[in-house]
Amino acid sequence: MPTISMFYGILIQMYWDEHAPPHFHAIYGEYKASVDIKSLTVSEGALPRRATQLVLDWAELHQKELLLLDWDRCQNKQQPQPIEPLK
Repeated sequence: MPTISMFYGILIQMYWDEHAPPHFHAIYGEYKASVDIKSLTVSEGALPRRATQLVLDWAELHQKELLLLDWDRCQNKQQPQPIEPLK
């Protein structure tokens, strides 16, 4: 599973064979969550509150890149592009 960004110990990943709606996976230690790119909400799983806020802040900053570039690339079985981490 390609990692497209990493910050504060959080991995952001997308699979090549994903299903709609557009989403990505956030992994923080033993916690895992799926985040809907359009609504910027956790759709499955859970992260600690602080990690959730960091992931949603990052996703808001990069929503267009996630949706228009990486989601489309994964749907076409192509490697997603790395996205700048949260600073």
